[in-house]
Amino acid sequence: MSELERIGVSLDKDLLAQFDKLITKQGYRIRSEAIRDLVRKHLSEEQLENPDAKAVAAVVLVYDHHSTKLSDSLIELQHSHTHTPSVQVISSLHVHLDEHDCLEIIILRGQAGQIRKIGDTILSMKGVKLGKINIVAT
Repeated sequence: MSELERIGVSLDKDLLAQFDKLITKQGYRIRSEAIRDLVRKHLSEEQLENPDAKAVAAVVLVYDHHSTKLSDSLIELQHSHTHTPSVQVISSLHVHLDEHDCLEIIILRGQAGQIRKIGDTILSMKGVKLGKINIVAT
């Protein structure tokens, strides 16, 4: 672990009370860790503004597996990105939710801009009911 440095932060009472309530609800035991996580999150978001930034993402989608050729299209897209330099599919998880719906989580690694492009392509495929791209800088 790197060397810690202590700093002081001034907050108005109402803002601090709201912050304490929020971090308690989220399970933080100390303010310092919550503040460190906020800083890390903001720095990661800043890095992701650069489309060439290194990143990883989970593309989560729910779809009807009866939808014409959607399963084949998802498999083809994943296989075509196993060894590409800008984005790689490094893993996926497929879960049968019911007789019609499946949940798929596709893990991507590479350049943030390309990850977003592939994620958007996946989420816009016919038959995808709901989806989200969760991307973080590495």
